[in-house]
Amino acid sequence: MMYRAMEALLNSNVLVLNRLWQAVNICSVRRALTLLFEGHAEVVCAENGAFNTFDFHEWRDFSERCPHEAESIHTIRFRIRIPKVVLLLFFDRLPHKEVKFTRHNIFERDANTCQYCGKVFDRRDLNIDHVVPRDRGGTTVWDNVVCSCIPCNTRKANRTPAEAGMRLIRKPKRPKWRPFVQVTVPKPDDSWKHFLDIAYWNVELGEETS
Repeated sequence: MMYRAMEALLNSNVLVLNRLWQAVNICSVRRALTLLFEGHAEVVCAENGAFNTFDFHEWRDFSERCPHEAESIHTIRFRIRIPKVVLLLFFDRLPHKEVKFTRHNIFERDANTCQYCGKVFDRRDLNIDHVVPRDRGGTTVWDNVVCSCIPCNTRKANRTPAEAGMRLIRKPKRPKWRPFVQVTVPKPDDSWKHFLDIAYWNVELGEETS
């Protein structure tokens, strides 16, 4: 039973940041401790409202001062606390990934602006409109969806802009920038919240989008 508990701890998730403090990946506790021991990473830990970093020896000393109920691994010689976030010391790149097709990125691309009337709105007052309606053959892709305010969306209804006597202020297309890196895990740790945006806006869109 103790062995299984240890294995579960060693296989739990750790958030990985690059040298610029950007979330780039997740790894296991086992891998994180290896990176820490080899001097390739430091542990990031929040203390008194600030983020502090610890190398292996500093983290081991810090672990000894922590309450014993904190999740830790016990060796013959010392106890070391399970890291939740690690910072890579020699890696400052981002993974090569296309811009994810999400609500967040659609609103970012269109700058929270209705693409029919040109007015800026709070995101709660914007919809995602299919330029060519789906039941007319329109698909849920970058070049067929735009931000639309509720009045314009209601006016356009299930028609093309031309049929509704409306014009797009800008033709939609796939953006070239990458505003963030999304790291997706089933149950992110609370200590990751400062580094990750795991909200509704970052869910990959599909054909169910209205």
